[in-house]
Amino acid sequence: MRGFGDGFTGLLLPVYLSSLGFSVFQVGVLTTATLLGSAALTLAVGLLGHRVPAKRLLFAACALMGLTGVLFSRTHAFWPLVVVGFVGTLNPSGGDVSPFLPLEQSLLAHVGQPSQRTRLFARYSLTGSLAMALGALAVGLLVPLRALTGLAQLTLVEGAFGVYGLLGLAAAALYRRLPDQPSEGEAARTPLGPSKRHVYGLAAIFCIDAFGGGFLVQSLFALWLFHRFGLSLAAAGAFFFWTGVLAAFSQLAAPPLARRIGLIRTMAFTHIPASLCVIAAAFAPNVATAFALLFVRALLSSMDVPARTSYVMAIVTPPERAAAAGVTNVPRSLAAAFSPALAGFLFALTPFAWPLVIGGSLKIAYDLLLLWRFQKVRPPEEADR
Repeated sequence: MRGFGDGFTGLLLPVYLSSLGFSVFQVGVLTTATLLGSAALTLAVGLLGHRVPAKRLLFAACALMGLTGVLFSRTHAFWPLVVVGFVGTLNPSGGDVSPFLPLEQSLLAHVGQPSQRTRLFARYSLTGSLAMALGALAVGLLVPLRALTGLAQLTLVEGAFGVYGLLGLAAAALYRRLPDQPSEGEAARTPLGPSKRHVYGLAAIFCIDAFGGGFLVQSLFALWLFHRFGLSLAAAGAFFFWTGVLAAFSQLAAPPLARRIGLIRTMAFTHIPASLCVIAAAFAPNVATAFALLFVRALLSSMDVPARTSYVMAIVTPPERAAAAGVTNVPRSLAAAFSPALAGFLFALTPFAWPLVIGGSLKIAYDLLLLWRFQKVRPPEEADR
């Protein structure tokens, strides 16, 4: 439910803001505000969430998601939209960045055997990625709906944000099936303790990856495709659908690869070629070349997602998992929150895709630093092998 909503709102956000007359730079500023707000909520869940049952926090996040959709569909002034973006749950990044994430990850980490953890998170990430891809594809329905109903595009986009709010209520209905008490084998959640050094070290390195990823958020990526190649909304939706599908299914290759070469090497050795592809796409002479490079990038760029989550859950004690998930996920929104505004400024300043070059280069630096710092810090199951 959440992934589908993120898929179409991430693509409609620049369309909506442009229809309201906002500049590329203003789109970047509002994207920054949404990511900053997500970072604050995620950090609060990670550091303070051990005091409140996970199920209750998930319900609260669903209510906030519903309110976000309603307010965003009815607000047209820039600064009120910035406030709603900051406080709400909108996700323009193209990945799962929300207070839901650390709660779900910590709950799933206690399911099954440690040797199956990476496979479990691969299926979890696959589901969300496919739903997000379908959400992006659904944007193409606006054209026939406009012809069928005669409504203006802006009105239909406002309705889409209302649907996003309804999806939050649908997600709450699904969360009701979770047990009220921790499941058997799930330790009581505590703040970070013995694993604090590793968690903070990972969080610091993840900041580099997230800052680079902020130059490549889906909303600004779509804006670049619109301006650079004159891509239509339906074509952009189809493109993000297929890249999402490729990224989703590629995650199933992460567990067998991690068993062979380890989680850290899986993260780095798949990420570096993906970043080289996105840098090369900035120099693509035509849309076919750009699409080919970005499809290869999609095949490689998400294989680190289940490996990263599994690694964090494996190197901390079970009671620390919720806190560790919150603290390590915060950089994905906090550090990434500052780069979209800069990317919007660069796109407005020059037609060349400098954000793609900068973002890809930062991600390569992250991979090299991760290898250097954590290659020898192995999860128990890897150490046993």
